[in-house]
Amino acid sequence: MTQPLGPVMLDLEGPKLTAAEKRLLLEPTVGGVVLFARNVENGYQVRKLCSDIRRIRADLLLAVDQEGGRVQRIKEGLTRLPPMARIGECYRANPADGLALAKDAGWLLGMEMAACGLDLSFAPVLDVESGLSSVIGDRSFSSDPQHVAQLGSAFIHGLHDAGMAAVGKHFPGHGGVAADSHVALPVDDRPLEVIKQHDLVPFAHLAGQLDGVMPAHVIYRAFDSRPAGFSPSWLGMLRESLGFKGCVFSDDLSMAGAHEAGEPKERARAALAAGCDMLLVCNDRNAALDVMDVCQGINTKRPAKLRYGRARPDLDALSALGRWRRAHAKLEALADNPKPSSE
Repeated sequence: MTQPLGPVMLDLEGPKLTAAEKRLLLEPTVGGVVLFARNVENGYQVRKLCSDIRRIRADLLLAVDQEGGRVQRIKEGLTRLPPMARIGECYRANPADGLALAKDAGWLLGMEMAACGLDLSFAPVLDVESGLSSVIGDRSFSSDPQHVAQLGSAFIHGLHDAGMAAVGKHFPGHGGVAADSHVALPVDDRPLEVIKQHDLVPFAHLAGQLDGVMPAHVIYRAFDSRPAGFSPSWLGMLRESLGFKGCVFSDDLSMAGAHEAGEPKERARAALAAGCDMLLVCNDRNAALDVMDVCQGINTKRPAKLRYGRARPDLDALSALGRWRRAHAKLEALADNPKPSSE
């Protein structure tokens, strides 16, 4: 039976737990921990950190942003993954090879994250690249929505092969705005029909495959005056029209794009009211404590369903797997050589 979790996902100060963090993780409102580069030395240290966290709370959901390219928190001792745009280039050159590579990338990522003790990575990125967004850019598979949907599906299948959940982001699409929601509140003024026929395509195709979704801190004025992560209209569309059944993670409520909803407590209330299941509050401990205060007595089963449920692979034993060796060699070669071969 799935035990419910509190709705707050916290960050940590460094590569080891502090005494204050050990106490904080015992709070029932805390349901998860997300790791950043400052928490990481190498894969073995991450494995120990995850083990230390689980000794305090075995039920916590442990997550990281490990996409490839410039968003890869754990580097030392793991595969250097290329930006997903490189896989998109391979797909344009040879669709069958590109899909196989996307699936292998998802599988390898899932196996490595599981071996490090994590439950999930916030991947894949399903934003459609438009040439406008520097924060998305080569994190996207493609500027073609159908290509993003196809490659995203293959990547998700790979993650699932490894026993790991897939969390698509940033619903309904961050690629059409220039501003970075980490430091500003982007506004997308395109008509809703344009967004539906472009940015929403991957999410519409993959809603039934995804285990989690992270909405964007972006206002899409043609549909709602609130950022998507605070919008019952957008999250209602995700669940009702697109049929998504999984867990909705807020993007970090400390980001500038979230400040539109007010002070931390107001942001938390707005995100929960919109339909978010788990709230990320990072890089601002006082804000996290305020959010925890708002979330007293709230819990949900959806995030708990995303825990890694298999026997974890051993980091040292991955290289004994033929699939890992083949995928590792291809992906590292692509990371070193940004253009696919013409063969």
